[in-house]
Amino acid sequence: MRKLSGAEIRRTWIEFFKSKGHQYIPGVNLVPQGDKSLLWVNAGVTGLKKYFDGSEIPPSRRIVNVQKCIRTNDIENVGHTARHHTFFEMLGNFSIGDYFRDEVIPWAYEILTSESVGFGIDPNKLYITYQPDDKATLELWVKCGMARDHMIPMESNFWEIGEGPCGPDTEMFFDRGEAYDPDHIGVDLLRKDIENDRYIEIWNIVFSQYNSVAGVARKDYKELPSKNIDTGSGLERLACILQGTETNFETDLFYPIIEAVKKLCGVPYEGENLMSYRVIADHARSLTFALSDGAYFSNEGRGYVLRRIIRRAMRYGKKLGIKDPFMYRLVPVVADLAHDFYPEIGEKVEFVAKTIKGEEEKFLRTLEAGESMLRAAVEGKDALPGEVAFRLYDTFGFPFDLTKEICLELGVNVDEEGFNELMKQQRERARAAREDTQSFHKQSKDLLAFEKPSSFLYEGFEVKAKVTGLFVDGVAVDRLDEEGDVALDSTVFYAESGGQVSDMGELLGESFSAKVSSVGKAPRGQHLHHVHLDYGTVQVGDEVIAKIDVSKRLLTMRNHSATHLLHAAIGEVLGGHVDQKGSYVDSEILRFDYSALQKPTAKELSAIEELVNKKILESIEEKTLVLPIEEAKKLGAEMEFSEKYGETVRVVTFGEFSKEFCGGTHVRNSADIGLFVIEYDTAVSSGVRRIQGRTSYGAYRYLSQKALALGQISAALGGAKDGELPSRLASLKEQLVSSAKTIEALKDKIASNSAKGLAESFEDVDGVKFLAKTFDGMGRNDLMKLGDSLKVKYPDYLLFLLGRSDAGVAIASFAGGLGAKRLGAGKAIKLAAPLLGGNGGGRDEMAQGSAKDLAKLDEAIIALRNALKGE
Repeated sequence: MRKLSGAEIRRTWIEFFKSKGHQYIPGVNLVPQGDKSLLWVNAGVTGLKKYFDGSEIPPSRRIVNVQKCIRTNDIENVGHTARHHTFFEMLGNFSIGDYFRDEVIPWAYEILTSESVGFGIDPNKLYITYQPDDKATLELWVKCGMARDHMIPMESNFWEIGEGPCGPDTEMFFDRGEAYDPDHIGVDLLRKDIENDRYIEIWNIVFSQYNSVAGVARKDYKELPSKNIDTGSGLERLACILQGTETNFETDLFYPIIEAVKKLCGVPYEGENLMSYRVIADHARSLTFALSDGAYFSNEGRGYVLRRIIRRAMRYGKKLGIKDPFMYRLVPVVADLAHDFYPEIGEKVEFVAKTIKGEEEKFLRTLEAGESMLRAAVEGKDALPGEVAFRLYDTFGFPFDLTKEICLELGVNVDEEGFNELMKQQRERARAAREDTQSFHKQSKDLLAFEKPSSFLYEGFEVKAKVTGLFVDGVAVDRLDEEGDVALDSTVFYAESGGQVSDMGELLGESFSAKVSSVGKAPRGQHLHHVHLDYGTVQVGDEVIAKIDVSKRLLTMRNHSATHLLHAAIGEVLGGHVDQKGSYVDSEILRFDYSALQKPTAKELSAIEELVNKKILESIEEKTLVLPIEEAKKLGAEMEFSEKYGETVRVVTFGEFSKEFCGGTHVRNSADIGLFVIEYDTAVSSGVRRIQGRTSYGAYRYLSQKALALGQISAALGGAKDGELPSRLASLKEQLVSSAKTIEALKDKIASNSAKGLAESFEDVDGVKFLAKTFDGMGRNDLMKLGDSLKVKYPDYLLFLLGRSDAGVAIASFAGGLGAKRLGAGKAIKLAAPLLGGNGGGRDEMAQGSAKDLAKLDEAIIALRNALKGE
């Protein structure tokens, strides 16, 4: 068996399948592009779904790739087991309607066992599972050289997720020997599907040949229009096998990260520390790759997943004695390990490290804020509801184990059962969502076969065209009389792409009229106009007049061109390190998302807006160049990292100021934009900001509304002129702050005076000064101030104060000296509050609660007095 590094395994895989006629296609971005059903790219085939479901025609029917993946559905297992990871690489080879079983199995045997072109694994160490009805797969493996007693039939070997492509599969396992089988169970570990460390799955091949339909028996599934091969082999598992390590974490893909952590904490990689090291190493890879691919921290979606990952890593860092931010220090280590195959990671090291460090610092503050929220939630209570603990965990990222620790210190019980039930429900919702979204769309045989050419005309707003195809839900029809998709031999309708919305308009024929509501693309690139007929019937071969909504197109063009100028202006004002993170343009607004470690100042935003308008006034001619991609790159044209480009690209230029890869529609001259205004700049998530702007008439309307609002503010401030507004508002703010301070000072004085007047109201209960009194018009904060003033009167005391206000009845209790020893404020609340229809609790020195009915107040006071006496 060849001992290969992770890099050598990748290279061996790619070169082997290239020798079998496959085209290498680089893996896609971890952040799914155009697929809202996924948080992450989570399988080798994900980036190729558009070829398998017929949305696009592939560049080759044989594809080999290495795909970065993230899966976090079982994040709790990472570190516990030898092979669970949140980030991993999947090696794959795929056939899209080309080769099938007879080719792929011999190739699989060859790459696994060959010493010269493959991995050199001893066939006697391999075990293969197959679907019992799939006899062809069994016989083919045996023909290649596999022993029959190493072939294991498994009913579960059938790949099917919801409706869509499905079929039998075959899985390859490596036998690590008796050392990993302490109970000497042997091959029954495989046959009975028992979790084990002896037989390690290293590859799965799916024979995708049927179309699954709900309610139809598997034996009645119909054959797909084209049969496919979909395979996946985990790089980390192969590295573990070929490098002979105990777990994946000792391979060259992980261990340098572990060594870097050891330098930070000085704790040995052994025993109870193993899990902490492994979690940190795994999570460092996930964070570095995900953030490099444009993901960002947030409280929802994939951003929330990243937040969970970093907070989990920090918790395990704490177990190793690391108290300060440290994960950011591992980014260069991960980048160095990946630089040969993923050189782009190195370009993002500084940005990613700063982003992670900022999130670590934020989480340390979150811990403080979370503790404050938790203490407020349990104030006056003897139990923390499960839903509150869940909300602290789910919304604010406050660890549940820390919630339990703090509640234990406060003497508050935690509804752990309720918390676990809510966690279970969350997992079930996530699982249901995955099952609903991970299946491929049904293949459309008719759209796949549709080859009639179509051209998009950038110039003009209408064109005479001929109907070349009609489709309803992907099925070809001869005529439409209600709703469907229309293909034309030529069109002026722009199809939605590149952040620009599609055109709207109408198709007019001799006997019909149809509204075009949206435009997409067929697998071979033809524009498909989604129409609703006003009247009549449209048929294949009909001649039509295709007319776009000119007003919307012109407004959209202005917004799109302004977005290019905005991109260039941001780079000039804020610096060339700023990257585009996304954009959106329609007839109303433009949005531009960009990377930023800090909020731009008002002065910087003003400079950006001014620069865009300056370029508009310079009347720069727009020029579009169609060039080979390498030639376009030499021009210095901006390209979006997450986009995939063909060999030939369009470059839209406005002089030397702006050059971008772009397939959208634009004004002919920057002066056509008219006017540009920034409506707002806001944080989208950690490290990503968004500018929303408007142009031409939209900018005028925005400025007009702004002027109206300023006029109303001016009138409210006594007719102040525009230039005086900032100083007037600042003066008003100072007055409000001063008034608030005065009010607080008066409240303190009132509390102090009230305390003096109450000095004679204390009674002596066996050496403890006891005061129980109700105050009208006082809330919880007022009681706290009063209590602070009263408790300094005597060393041994118990205060039981009630405040009656519109908000209800608040209780505050204070105890010190003998008062705290004999009863304490917390126990005083728990003793008296229930008699008043309320509850509460707290520490011996201070506690809070509430009451509903004071009818039994005398009874409650007697109970407190007796408790102080020890009765």
